[in-house]
Amino acid sequence: MTELLPTRATYAPTDRVQIEVRGERVPGELVVLHWGDEVARVPYDGTSEVAPLPELGEGCYGVELHAGGRVTRTAVEVRAASRARLRYGFTARFVPDRDPAGLADTARRLHLNGIMFYDWAYRHVSLLGAGEQYEDALGQPVSLDTVRRLVTALQRVGSDALGYAAVYAVAPESWELWSHDGLYTPTGEPYSLGDFLYIVDPAAPDWLAHFSRELQESVAAVGFDGFHLDQFGYPKTAVRGDGQVVDVAASFVAMIEGVRSALPDARLVFNNVNDFPTRATGPTPQDAVYIEPWEPNLTLGSLATIVSRARVAGGGKPVVLAAYQHVYDSAPAEASDRATRLTMATLYSRGATQILAGEDDRILVDPYYVRNHVVEPSTADMLVRWYDFLVEHDELLLDPALDDVTASYAGGYNNDCDVSFDGAVVSEEAAAGAVWRSITAARGRLVVNLINLVGQRDTLWDAPREPFGDPGSGTLRVRRLQHRVPRIRVADPDGTGRLEDLEVSLDGDHAVAVLPALAAWQLILIEL
Repeated sequence: MTELLPTRATYAPTDRVQIEVRGERVPGELVVLHWGDEVARVPYDGTSEVAPLPELGEGCYGVELHAGGRVTRTAVEVRAASRARLRYGFTARFVPDRDPAGLADTARRLHLNGIMFYDWAYRHVSLLGAGEQYEDALGQPVSLDTVRRLVTALQRVGSDALGYAAVYAVAPESWELWSHDGLYTPTGEPYSLGDFLYIVDPAAPDWLAHFSRELQESVAAVGFDGFHLDQFGYPKTAVRGDGQVVDVAASFVAMIEGVRSALPDARLVFNNVNDFPTRATGPTPQDAVYIEPWEPNLTLGSLATIVSRARVAGGGKPVVLAAYQHVYDSAPAEASDRATRLTMATLYSRGATQILAGEDDRILVDPYYVRNHVVEPSTADMLVRWYDFLVEHDELLLDPALDDVTASYAGGYNNDCDVSFDGAVVSEEAAAGAVWRSITAARGRLVVNLINLVGQRDTLWDAPREPFGDPGSGTLRVRRLQHRVPRIRVADPDGTGRLEDLEVSLDGDHAVAVLPALAAWQLILIEL
């Protein structure tokens, strides 16, 4: 088999875009596509390990190798503002002498431009307090030499390394030093994560100064590009050791502002656990709006709602959800892959991404990232297809200018743009048994996203999914402008991956197109 692997997770406009060809190599042609249209074609000699592409302007592209009667695909991003998107991954293994090549390959293969270094530090209150080799707070071995080599390997392939740091966590052995900043319950007990960590006010001046110094020293010692700033989701309000009532949301805002002041060039990502307090932290000087959903946010519809709020709160920042697919621990890969496809379709179509993949061959199934899941080959193949699809169609999915216009375009009253199926209902809500339809608009284009929930008994995002049902023949109708015939294209991450033109007929003021069979998700681009 042949694999195409971009040499970087993302390219600056000044970078030479190159594609590594692994596995079987035969002569052919490399074709570069933008929204399915060919923009460049170069010969491939069948022997070179790395093939250069022509100079590409800013944007996202599909890349195909046509060779030996087969088509092999990947995607590339060319972007000056590299932090305008966050395709987030993880690593949680820092044993001595670890080879960083596998993690760097994952960043390249899935275009991950940020990697969280989970539990790399010695202790939560003392990130670098134990020399070059130590065990972390839960007994995992850590070599700082390994951490540095992983950081360097990722930076070489265009991915930022973000160190994990809990913003208000103190171990019992250090509690006496920080109990005056502790947050306490109404009965006087300190808030804690079990008996493992106690919680302090993240904005307490002495704590914030200490925390900021720890981060600065970590950048100097290890070379991190930034930090993942974690919390536990509670308390919302509490009494500090000195008797002051603390609004924890306000403290998080002050903490982020303080860390930004200490690290003006760092990439900062704060965890809004279960959407708390996204409205307050979204506008702060960080580089993404990151949310870890838990109960009661259990359905695909709840994920979509979270993303919509986060996009507003962030004002254009990338939105990432830590939607852990625990389902792989209890269900076969095939049923779990269907669940993950529906989660990704929901997030991507609403303008967000998911932290899911990392290491050499792992995905997240637990908030303790050390407990990750080795993927089956079918899952690995699916992830490559879907991450390629995300990058290739980035401007149609993640553009901050995209506006959800479903309620003002679809339905009989509006009659501007809609779809129908012979064998299934179409719904603007995530409803079991229906085709879930949404429409976005930006820059003179409409994008229709269709997610197939036919055959499902419920809409839980972290549960085994049944095979995707057949909604029957689908038809798209869109009101046209003047006498123009709109161009309509469709793409499927489990199909060819590229946008392909549909035949368009006219019915009075409307243009009509018959849709191909719907699997998990279709993206339809309408250029009026």
